[in-house]
Amino acid sequence: MTYEEIVAKVKEAAKDVDVSGVKEHAAFQFNITGEGEGAFYVEIDDGKINVEPYEYFDRDILVYTSAADLVEILEGKTDFVNAYLTGKISAEGDLRKADLLKGLGAKAKEPAQKKAPAKKAASAKKPAAKKTTAKKAPAKKPAAKK
Repeated sequence: MTYEEIVAKVKEAAKDVDVSGVKEHAAFQFNITGEGEGAFYVEIDDGKINVEPYEYFDRDILVYTSAADLVEILEGKTDFVNAYLTGKISAEGDLRKADLLKGLGAKAKEPAQKKAPAKKAASAKKPAAKKTTAKKAPAKKPAAKK
């Protein structure tokens, strides 16, 4: 995977991330090691997310990772926290702001579709009880006068 393909994949993933509720500024620089080596940044500002193929010197977090590990995050196979805890990525800076990126790979996972409850077989149903209604006797007509 080339550097340009990596940045394009992150830009595509970022389009679906809702950061409209984020009122703070956060900047993350990603340094890709190995195949596709290079640096790019993800910035959240005024409820918008921006991805650009440049270094960000006044960043909040600096992340080191391989392209393969970043793709796993983007595809929803792992998340930033698990990747950090397992050593797939290393990061330095204000790691509390890493929580703002939690949606970056979540959209790749397809939500489980709810199945409709199975219909019961007709033979399993009990026959409906017949309703009986009391019939009223017809009103007696007064005898005609002769």
